[in-house]
Amino acid sequence: MVRIRLRRTGSKKQASYRVVVADQRAPRDGRFIENLGYYNPRTDPPTVEINRERLKYWLSKGAQPSDAVAQLLRNIDLDAPEEEIAEASTEEAIEAQAEAA
Repeated sequence: MVRIRLRRTGSKKQASYRVVVADQRAPRDGRFIENLGYYNPRTDPPTVEINRERLKYWLSKGAQPSDAVAQLLRNIDLDAPEEEIAEASTEEAIEAQAEAA
């Protein structure tokens, strides 16, 4: 079965991840079919960049997202244009800073 999952990159204790399509039997950082984007949890807010067209393609072909990727996808509206998402994440960050102050 083909899975959409995270592949760890970065040095020790400086983790960042690539969102990849890989065979379920392949090792976590091993062979993969296609790189769809990246996820960096160390930024505030965490950075997620995914190629939406290729993601929709693989989901239509029956690829199953891992639990971690499924959680990332819940936070992203796949039908919204890229500009709206960038604006929304910026507005959320501004609101969070205003609430903290």
